Amino acid sequence: MDNLHFVGVGGSGMSALAVYHSQRGGSVTGSDRAFDNNERQEIRAALEKSGVVIVPQDGRGVSSDCDAVVVSTAIEETIADIISARKFDIPILHRSELLARFVSEKRTIAVTGTSGKSTTVAMVFEVLKFAGLEPSVITGGPLQMLDGLGNVYSGSGDVLVIEADESDGSLVRYHPEVGVVLNLQRDHKEPAEVAEMFSVFASQVECLITAPDENLRYLDGEKFNPVAPVSLPVPGVHNISNANAAIAACEKFGVSREVALEALSQFHGVSRRFNIIGTANGVTVIDDFAHNPDKITAAVTTAIEMTSGKVIAIFQPHGYGPTRFLRDDLIKAFSKCLAGHILLMPEIYYAGGTVTRDISSSDIIDEVTGVDARFVERTDLPEVISEIGTPGDMVLMMGARDPSLTTLCETILEALR
Repeated sequence: MDNLHFVGVGGSGMSALAVYHSQRGGSVTGSDRAFDNNERQEIRAALEKSGVVIVPQDGRGVSSDCDAVVVSTAIEETIADIISARKFDIPILHRSELLARFVSEKRTIAVTGTSGKSTTVAMVFEVLKFAGLEPSVITGGPLQMLDGLGNVYSGSGDVLVIEADESDGSLVRYHPEVGVVLNLQRDHKEPAEVAEMFSVFASQVECLITAPDENLRYLDGEKFNPVAPVSLPVPGVHNISNANAAIAACEKFGVSREVALEALSQFHGVSRRFNIIGTANGVTVIDDFAHNPDKITAAVTTAIEMTSGKVIAIFQPHGYGPTRFLRDDLIKAFSKCLAGHILLMPEIYYAGGTVTRDISSSDIIDEVTGVDARFVERTDLPEVISEIGTPGDMVLMMGARDPSLTTLCETILEALR
């Protein structure tokens, strides 16, 4: 398959696949309703620079010479591009089917788990690159060391590192040489359902590496030591565990622990993973991708450990379905990890499409206890924080999917000056 069209090409997973196919010499077109609405223009520019031809999402970009149309789980049948594909009888591939093809072409390390996938993938990639193996990578979180979108790189070596997603069940399509399972927590699905996926995934890998976690004891794989000493430029005990998982995976490709440790001591990190945006009048602003209770707890715990003042946590839920599913868990997590600190929540992020909007951020705020918890309009956040922030405090922005959260962090930082 040479000529591919990607519907929703602006998404993190889709954009990586599109660019990877282009870098391998394939012909790529793509559409995204955000681009049609003149949004996310930086992503569009990066895609075009990488050889992806962007067309309107009106069906005209799907022609009879297209070999396949690639979609994600979020793409609806009613989108014009899908209707055109059906009209021309063009195969429609889920993005994971295309990724499975790429996996089969290389010696692949696939990293899965309900938390830490993007960071661990980045660590594995940096270690392998440092060791001279010239790996490729396809992931969701942009690597700070890469140009362009940062979520893809086609190296000259025979190793590929990927993020295997459990949220839509696609990880069961992959047959990598090395599979890494980091953890099993409640996130997009019930743990029992995810555990079953992990079992299928484990049966399809040549070498399985897992944490000695109680929730993963049913998997018959090699265990890595999550607390072995590692010197990292990124904070958080969760990153110590991620690093040790990465080291264990790289050892399977002949990289010694000593070389891996040297590489990780220079780790560049992943975009929106506890990134320091700046400090103004003694208040530091942090941008983080945390969006489920365990990731939120890890980010908040790290923030509390790093600041002498109070943590002003901002959490923008990343969808109505996920918020509805995790409502009780979020309430418990905030009440426990943010006790004595501040929580500000704007309304749930809505990316468009057909969803039931029957829950609000205010529903969570109303039930959080022991925390100064407030529902705040997003546009009011900079002013509110400039009023309550004092020297020594840390503003911790948390949320997923919304690409404008980093810009909001910068606006808050400016308001603090």
